[in-house]
Amino acid sequence: MADDGTGREGTISISPIDRHKRLAAEEAVKHVKDGMRLGLGGGSTAALAIRLVADRLRRGKLRDVIGIPCGRSVAEMARSLGIPLAPDQELPAADLTIDGADEVDPDLNLIKGGGGQLLREKIVAQDSRRVMIVVDESKLSPALGTRFRLPVEVPAFGLAGQLRYLRSLGGNPTLRRTSQSDPFLTDEGNFILDCAFGPIDRPAELARVLEGRAGVVGHGLFVGLATDVIVAGEGGLRHLHR
Repeated sequence: MADDGTGREGTISISPIDRHKRLAAEEAVKHVKDGMRLGLGGGSTAALAIRLVADRLRRGKLRDVIGIPCGRSVAEMARSLGIPLAPDQELPAADLTIDGADEVDPDLNLIKGGGGQLLREKIVAQDSRRVMIVVDESKLSPALGTRFRLPVEVPAFGLAGQLRYLRSLGGNPTLRRTSQSDPFLTDEGNFILDCAFGPIDRPAELARVLEGRAGVVGHGLFVGLATDVIVAGEGGLRHLHR
């Protein structure tokens, strides 16, 4: 029988990649201590970690943990599992944030934003003492942009201008849409432009360029923010440190 991700035995078999995600989440949760202010990230692997934290709280293995959710859907999930949450307007600095990533380079820089919560994820990460990223080995890349498009968050106002600007940078932007073909909206009501830059040789430089553009609300380059990356794969677990 297979473990369902919360320490219980179940009858549902899981794929190797799901098993790797669970192993990474389990390793990260070992670093959660009593009294922590815990950043709760998005993505499937981080969701497993949230469930594990909730299970430990229910069983009294953890106490006095306050969650800092990186998005509305994360907040809803954590609240449904019984994790106490800090109010949005009074977020404390996180002792530890556990989050996922779409792509990780050898310097532990990241592309994030596949779930559309990149702005809130970055706000929490920038105010965290430790940022622990949990991924399966498929997310490792020789250079950011090799396997994943870079999300850029923009308002509806001036959208055509942002498209032209990102094209001028070589980004080949595409407006993200929902399954119903409506524009995808972030928690702040903005659009996301997914940009195919290809391999990004100098992510810090591109980040600075994007941050200098009026109308770019946020972008998915997380440069120098991850302190730890836990990678699970066929060879077991690796804990990478900055």
